[in-house]
Amino acid sequence: MRRALAAALSLMAWSAAPASAQAPVAAPGSLGSPTRGPEARTAPLSLDRPPPGFARTGAAVSRAAGRVAKVRAARRGLRDTYARPYVKGPPRSRRWQISFYAPRPDPTPNAEIAQVLVDDRTGRVTEAWTGDQVAWTMARGYPGAFGRSANHPVVWLGLSFLFILPFLRRPLRLLHLDLAVLLAFGASYALFQRAEIGLSVPTAYPLLLYLFGRCLGIAFARARGRTPPNRPPLRLAVPYGYLAVALVFLVGFRVGLNLFDGNVIDVGYSGVIGADRLLEGRGIYGTFPSDNRHGDTYGPVAYYAYVPFVAALPWSGTWDGLPAAHGAAIAFDLATLLLLFAVGRRVRGPGLGLLLAYAWAAYPFTLLVSNSSANDALVSALLLLALLVVARPVSRGAVLAAAGLTKFAPLALAPLFATYRGGGHAGEWGEGIGRGRAALTAGAFALVAGVLVAPSLVQADPAVVVGRTLGFQAGRSSPFSVWGQYGLSGLQDAVKLGGVALAVVLAFVPRRRDVVVVSALAGAVIIGLQLGVSHWFYLYLVWFLPLVLVAVLGQHEDGLLGRRQTVRPL
Repeated sequence: MRRALAAALSLMAWSAAPASAQAPVAAPGSLGSPTRGPEARTAPLSLDRPPPGFARTGAAVSRAAGRVAKVRAARRGLRDTYARPYVKGPPRSRRWQISFYAPRPDPTPNAEIAQVLVDDRTGRVTEAWTGDQVAWTMARGYPGAFGRSANHPVVWLGLSFLFILPFLRRPLRLLHLDLAVLLAFGASYALFQRAEIGLSVPTAYPLLLYLFGRCLGIAFARARGRTPPNRPPLRLAVPYGYLAVALVFLVGFRVGLNLFDGNVIDVGYSGVIGADRLLEGRGIYGTFPSDNRHGDTYGPVAYYAYVPFVAALPWSGTWDGLPAAHGAAIAFDLATLLLLFAVGRRVRGPGLGLLLAYAWAAYPFTLLVSNSSANDALVSALLLLALLVVARPVSRGAVLAAAGLTKFAPLALAPLFATYRGGGHAGEWGEGIGRGRAALTAGAFALVAGVLVAPSLVQADPAVVVGRTLGFQAGRSSPFSVWGQYGLSGLQDAVKLGGVALAVVLAFVPRRRDVVVVSALAGAVIIGLQLGVSHWFYLYLVWFLPLVLVAVLGQHEDGLLGRRQTVRPL
């Protein structure tokens, strides 16, 4: 039975492995792309004479691009469309970009409806894009755009196998399905890597919905004492000593891969720019350069966190190797891993702590975040820190303020954490609402939030700060959600309203809760919010991954070592 399960899960992981990463590409992250270097474009001085060093004219490559079937289909039915050729990147690359536009009434700029890249040496069309893939270069499946060799099948498959290996032991449980669902996001991501966003986007939502329902199910079943009395203890297929050795190896591998073959997407670049401005005494918002024009759309903590790294590894002023972003990403990743161990140890002992840390290190998407030098693990670390100090009203309020002013989704967890009145580990239950504790949490939250936001409001017009952050996030459009793909604005509004309502309701029910219940409820709130956003991406998985892991593994009260462990309360 164990061999059959291993074979099935390995086959599932193999089918979900993304395409191999090839040569590194300076492609964009979730917000924008560089405007210098390989992404720059320059209009030729003449359409009838080749630019210096080129063999073909702008008029000739425009005619060739216009014959591409995808371009003809995009222009069909539109009047007065026209082509405009550009030299793409530095002249030595000898590439053309031909953009096709459809006029619009003033003052709206003309819409780029198709884009074609042509090799000047051969005259061959190398790329042709229409629809959302014109404006969103991250939707084109460029190899290595996110995380470089983290996408290699050997790396992805190896991590997937290591992730499930400790659990390949009978009897079969819902836990095995939970792990399979977490790995199944790789199948959706593989479609994204192949530029099939029409398939990659909708395939992620059933998985999100499953985890959403699973978190709620765990929370309410545990709160009502519905755990089967005869459920066997969770025993692992791998001894804990081996897991510890594997964890050390995985940490070294992740750090080394980031340093020697990691890239920095726009969110990491944003943190470096913001920290550089803070060190110079300048404002963050409304002053970002053109190659990262939407980089100032996060909370101030997303920039404060980069200050020590930029102080130690100063920014050159360009989108170069950005060593500070690499250092920050590694630190956020390791902080999350250590906090998972601390939370697991506090919940049920060092065995659970080790298993949670190992699961984080072996999950492929956490490596994707780290190797892209993104800032999403900072959200994970802050949420885990809030969970670790959940029994301390002032501390949890302060940490939640910091988490919410990094990326704004954690703000929805404030009611849930404010009303908690249990102890510091899974064996201590709280019931009802501690109004005094809630008031302390709210006060600490407001005070810390005010301190964190005040410098930005002093250095820039408050309207600019709000518009660049909450305004941009609320009004952005994106093809990376079902809402961006299919519209459905009315249904999206209902989902958003439901997510907010859920965050409020879960502050009061279930009334009986412990740390595992709070973790499961928090995971449901974060997933519920992600279900309603217009822009969703795979890096956001790590926002709720630690909460889901604590919920699905921490619910096994028999103890991961086969016996109950005594844990000192907070």
